Amino acid sequence: MVDLDPVIHAQARLRITAALATLADGESIAFPRLQELLDMTAGNLSTHLRKLEDAAYVEVEKTHQGRTPVTYLRLSRLGRRAFEDYTDTLQNLLGGTP
Repeated sequence: MVDLDPVIHAQARLRITAALATLADGESIAFPRLQELLDMTAGNLSTHLRKLEDAAYVEVEKTHQGRTPVTYLRLSRLGRRAFEDYTDTLQNLLGGTP
């Protein structure tokens, strides 16, 4: 049996990756907006984002709007490919065709 990517497979990271995969390639979302969409605490979201970032699946850009720090998030090309592979594997495991 083929294993599902353990980095993505955790429920919170799967939700994060799926949400980021809905963005166009190269498009990003602000941390508070993603937090709101996923209804996650900042600490929980940060912890799971760190694991995705360590795997090079998520790119994090820290900048400022005026004096306010802002963090933008997006799937890297590797992350997008990993998510596509994950969903293909899941479909195959469930007996569907990718």
